Amino acid sequence: MSNKSIEEVLNYPFNVGIILKKKKEIKRVLLQQADFIDKRIAILGGSTTAEIKNILELFFLKEGIKPSFYESEYNRYYEDIMFDNAKLQKFRPEIIYIHTSNVNIVNYPELSDSAEEIQTKINNEFSRYTSLWEKAAELYKCPIIQNNFELPATRTLGNLEFSDIHGKINYILRLNIEFAKYAQANNNFYINDIHYLSSWIGLEKWHNKTFWYSYKYALDYESIPILTHSIVKIICAIFGKTKKCLVLDLDNTLWGGEIGEEGIRGIQVGSETPSAEAYKVFQEYLKTLKNRGVLLAVCSKNQMENAIEGISHPDNVLKTEDFVAFYANWKPKYQNIVEIAKELNIGLDSMVFVDDDAVERELVKTQLPMVMTPDIGNDVARYVCNIEKNIFFEPILLSEDDIRRSQYYEENSKRDFHALTFQSYDEFLISLEMEAEIKAFSSIYLERIAQLTNKTNQFNLTTKRFTIAEMEAVLQDQKYITLYGRLRDKFGDNGIVSALIGMIQDDDVHIDVWLMSCRVIKRGLEYAMFDELVKACLRKSITTIKGYYIKTAKNVMVATHYREMGFQLLTQLESGDSEWQYTIPADYIPKANIKVVNE
Repeated sequence: MSNKSIEEVLNYPFNVGIILKKKKEIKRVLLQQADFIDKRIAILGGSTTAEIKNILELFFLKEGIKPSFYESEYNRYYEDIMFDNAKLQKFRPEIIYIHTSNVNIVNYPELSDSAEEIQTKINNEFSRYTSLWEKAAELYKCPIIQNNFELPATRTLGNLEFSDIHGKINYILRLNIEFAKYAQANNNFYINDIHYLSSWIGLEKWHNKTFWYSYKYALDYESIPILTHSIVKIICAIFGKTKKCLVLDLDNTLWGGEIGEEGIRGIQVGSETPSAEAYKVFQEYLKTLKNRGVLLAVCSKNQMENAIEGISHPDNVLKTEDFVAFYANWKPKYQNIVEIAKELNIGLDSMVFVDDDAVERELVKTQLPMVMTPDIGNDVARYVCNIEKNIFFEPILLSEDDIRRSQYYEENSKRDFHALTFQSYDEFLISLEMEAEIKAFSSIYLERIAQLTNKTNQFNLTTKRFTIAEMEAVLQDQKYITLYGRLRDKFGDNGIVSALIGMIQDDDVHIDVWLMSCRVIKRGLEYAMFDELVKACLRKSITTIKGYYIKTAKNVMVATHYREMGFQLLTQLESGDSEWQYTIPADYIPKANIKVVNE
């Protein structure tokens, strides 16, 4: 099988038959890729998980993650955590996935139970899981992914199963709510929503009683790709491997018809026809993605004036201000996508391209295989499903920075336009009236800082990735100097965009992490961060700082960063990795021309 055919098999709609039949061949081809991230995944099963592990591996490899697995024995998920387990402790999981389902619920309500007795059963059931989660978090300090519960396949009480407190459905829904509340209160805990997944494909397809009785699988073989795809997307989100930008065609994608041929009155969007309504609903879906942080861009073969006229249609949900980049011309679309990536300063592998035209899709797939280009077809009623089921934009949290992301890029566009009025870049920087807030890590910002370590690739000296739990450990450890950077200017607040972690060893500080978001590169914040690091070192009577550059395919732009900061090169490896040293002079002069306000 080719890489292209494997992409098609492992994208929605999944070719389950080929996945199950050719999994060894798919694995062999995927392993030929380079630049894998190694991760240790513990699968703790309340039912048989062997085939789940096999298919999980395929989806991991597709996403550039090379997993190693610990797999519990059948139905030993509870014992593996709650009692001594030298094997699991030696494995040191980076992710724990607990695969339970409604077959693992210990006590269902009896018809003779009172409301108080049923509530006690819910409390006891929930307590059994919380004790498991808390012990796992204490022992392994890693993210935990837990299935919620799917509905039962039968309803002995009929429709009363939902509304009566004795019904299994009512009981499961109440348990699921408790699981959700726990996830809301615990940052390093995530729900794999099999309640939704099983409802989506149908309980008859999800369950297979023969497989349960024969092999103790709690779901049908054909449901396993749906389950594993969802798990992998959660883990990708934890480690920052989600898509950032959705690039959209216009004609017959955002609206029906061709604006250049039919004019604004001829395109279909709104409520007048079934087709027009479908396009409007699609735009509403895109708007919700934009509102929670997904960047939207336009890439259309059109005259710019025609494209702008189409967007101005009164029934359009999306307006020009909803797009962070707008390219309408007659260039090949793959060339425009490259330009969009450059303009936004993001990687091509963080982009998704949506177009109704199969030829245009194929051209982008061929020229830019790193850009995800789903086969959405040409039926607008299926567009949302084809994007949604591929889980391109899985969030693990909704931070202020996520919600404001499009605003950040809009403000950046204003800065770029403003820069054109100045004769020198230094004059432009001064005109921005920048202020930086640079402080030691605070628990309130740990989610954003951990997110930065996983999403920032270009200005990232070591590309070390941290979970929230690992970041909390750094926060509590006195051997670390930590700094976050927030940058404001007259156009707005960029949010927290930089992080630096220095580890104290003997009389030196070793820079373990130094990164900065691409949206503030070349603004001088790196100098302000270094000034504050120097101050923190001097407070501890430390005068030697060591820095490390670990070369990756994406961070070449910072290969000379330490030299520019005044460091001396200590070692240079053939791989491109390097070690640097800076001795703080007694008469150190701050390097930054940004005002730092830390009150």
